[in-house]
Amino acid sequence: MKRERAEVIALGALGWLAGNDELWPVFLGATGAAAEDLRDRAAEPDFQASVLEFLTNDDEWVTAFCDMAGYGYDEPHLAMLVLAGPSRMHWT
Repeated sequence: MKRERAEVIALGALGWLAGNDELWPVFLGATGAAAEDLRDRAAEPDFQASVLEFLTNDDEWVTAFCDMAGYGYDEPHLAMLVLAGPSRMHWT
């Protein structure tokens, strides 16, 4: 997957989360992000990877996002790996 596609998926996921009244506060609490900071941080690859990492914690979230956006169910995880780079990969 190319980085540009990974960024598009991450930003789509961020928008999807922001529009989900139940998940949005959970996301903010889990990441420590403040809603006011999101515009500044949305372009950062580490933050984008964090969005996708949060999303991929639950199969139902992945399924709902991918069904809405038209992505394959594996694409958010692949995009997260592209954006995170080798520093976040682990073999556990």
